[in-house]
Amino acid sequence: MPRRTATMLASTLVLICLLIAGVLIPVPYSEMSPGPTVNTLGEARGEPVLQISGRKTYPTDGHLNMTTVRVTSADYKMNAVEAVYGWLTHDNVVVPHDTLYPDGKTEEESSQENAEEFSQSQESAKVAALDELGIPFTTRVVVASVVKDSPAEGTLHAGDVIKAVDGAEVTEPADVAEQVTKREPGEKVVFTIVPAKEAAAAEKAHKEATVTRKVAITTAKSEEGDRAIVGIQAGTDHVFPFTIDIKLADVGGPSAGLMFALGIVDKLTPESLTGGKFVAGTGTIDDDGKVGPIGGIQMKLVGARNAGAEYFLTPADNCAAAAGDTPDGLTLVKVDTIADATASLEKLRKGDTANLPSCSKG
Repeated sequence: MPRRTATMLASTLVLICLLIAGVLIPVPYSEMSPGPTVNTLGEARGEPVLQISGRKTYPTDGHLNMTTVRVTSADYKMNAVEAVYGWLTHDNVVVPHDTLYPDGKTEEESSQENAEEFSQSQESAKVAALDELGIPFTTRVVVASVVKDSPAEGTLHAGDVIKAVDGAEVTEPADVAEQVTKREPGEKVVFTIVPAKEAAAAEKAHKEATVTRKVAITTAKSEEGDRAIVGIQAGTDHVFPFTIDIKLADVGGPSAGLMFALGIVDKLTPESLTGGKFVAGTGTIDDDGKVGPIGGIQMKLVGARNAGAEYFLTPADNCAAAAGDTPDGLTLVKVDTIADATASLEKLRKGDTANLPSCSKG
């Protein structure tokens, strides 16, 4: 066999072996890529994303699209060939597996966490939207969770509304711990509550629950052994004067909060927020209407532009990264609060695009 032919054959065999090894050998990486966008003013799988009943709503036009990022699952084992291909693909990002799934988090644990964050983002979106519109609602302190084998187990339940502890009215979750820790471990503390069942029935009827009962719980020692505990996590819950349902499956995490809030505002406002424009965006939102940063901003920009968006509402803390790699034809609009967003949409609606707050690289 001629030497040149033998060399080419050997090189081909080596290349084949490397490719096989690349396919078979797993690497500790995961991939992120642009996901679908959903118009919060429209429908998903045949039903409205935002459903409001018990309050007058108004026709909407244009788009207020939430954006998503696709990620490989926690259990997926990426191989070397896939990792290299991902690195070479402009719209995709390959990151260490632990970046997306720290501390060995499983797919089930990640899905549960995403579902909880998504649920909380919906609640905060409702609060922020109604605050922006000046619509009053009730905030109350509730039992968020009960620790297994704790003194409270079987006596208090998730969803119970806490009205008072040892006769002292509570208005914030921190008030519960403050009153409990005034007791010594082993002493009894008395909770005045509205049981979860009665609270849910009153909420469904958009009324204030009036049925209360008192329960006494013998406190235990904390793990440190220096304070009294009953074994609950207190949280806040809200009672709205009408029903707001957000129907969207297979989406998790907190980053749609801003766009949900704006969708609610638009449906409850006579004038269109967008003026018919195609606006997309992202950002967490808290009960005070503050917009927070999210991950995967570049992929969300690509997904939004691919869907047809012309403007993108960008959390202030994501602005520098977004401005560094913005798709052609997409204008970034910097937002720090829901009030910023509605003000910018008003400018957009009036054609005052020159005065939209913009993002810069530094």
